[in-house]
Order: sequence, then structure tokens, then C-alpha cells
Amino acid sequence: MNNKGFTLTELLVAMGLSVVIMASVGAIYYQQQKSFLVQDQLAGAQQNVRAAMYFMERDIRSAGCDPTKKISPAPGIQTASSNTISFTTDPDGNEITETITYSLDTVDDQIERNNQPLAENIDALNFVYLDGDFPPAVLDDDGSGNVVASRPLIRSVQVTVVAKTGRADPGYTDTRSYTNLRGETILGVQNDKFRRRTLSTTIACRNL
Repeated sequence: MNNKGFTLTELLVAMGLSVVIMASVGAIYYQQQKSFLVQDQLAGAQQNVRAAMYFMERDIRSAGCDPTKKISPAPGIQTASSNTISFTTDPDGNEITETITYSLDTVDDQIERNNQPLAENIDALNFVYLDGDFPPAVLDDDGSGNVVASRPLIRSVQVTVVAKTGRADPGYTDTRSYTNLRGETILGVQNDKFRRRTLSTTIACRNL
């Protein structure tokens, strides 16, 4: 009688190969899962900053709106600093001005609109104010990005937002610094585990 089977050595080799294959499959799955989570976090940060920029563009573009020309003093920009902008507007034409303020809450890391949270996980919010010359010149009364005496000259605003992911990535270290459209650093190297996204735009103030 010829009984065929596997020897102990063959079984050990087969088990060893199985372990190697399963480990490889597990490693590939882990990397794919990690990549998916990273991309999901980055997409969330990008969507977050885009939503905030949409509202800021819409509102800042309406700064100084006064259809009836009956409001005194005329609506306009009230505060113009490097991380806060406040202005009055009457988009409804009912001769009742609305004050809108955008600022960065550095304690809770969020952009606020009239002291209400608009976007979270925000590391930097930067405003640069330009006049109506061609090419436009930067208005900076004190050398720190703040405009006081020159507020009536503002015709456009450059806005830059730096958002971070909601979760840290243990396998990543952020060694970048982040700049606005003028090339000025608005967020230095953090050396932490968060990934970040930057969005910048220039908003023309049609009513100023």
C-alpha cells in the first residue's frame, strides 16, 4: 500500500510561506488604509478652508455696499489688520448697515464670523490690503500688516488661510513654512504631525 502525504519539513515550509504571504498582504492593506485616511483628512481640511473662503469672498466683496447712498457715515472697512477685517455694508438697500467681522481665534484654532465659528482647525488667517494703483501697492501703516489711516484707500484684499487635518499622522512631520501671496511667512515651521493645506485669493472690493 502506497500512502502519500506531506513530510514535517514540507508542512513547516508551507506554513512559513503562508506566514510571509499573510504578512505581506497585511502590510499592503495597512499602507492602503493609512493612505486612504491621510487623503480623507486632507480632503476634509481642503473642503473646510474652501467653505470659509467662499463666505469671506462673498462678504468682503460687498464691503461698503450702499445702494441708496443715504447712509451716513458711508459703509466701509472699519478694521484692517493682518488677521482681522471688519466692515459695514447694506446689501439689502434698506438703509440699515450690517457689520461683518472675520477674525482668527488662536485659542480654538478657528475662523470666526461675528464671533461665531466658521471653520475649525485653522492655523493661520492673513489679510493683505491693496490700493487701486496698477500694479496695486500694499497698504501697511505700521509695518505689521495693519492699516489705520489708509483704510479709505483699500480697493482689494488678499486672503490666505492655512488649515490642518483633524488628526495627526504619526508617520509624518511638517517641516514646511507657509506664506501668503506676497511671499511673507504667516506660519512658521511647526515640526508636528499634522498635515496642512493653504488657500489664497485676491478679493476686489467692488463698492469701495
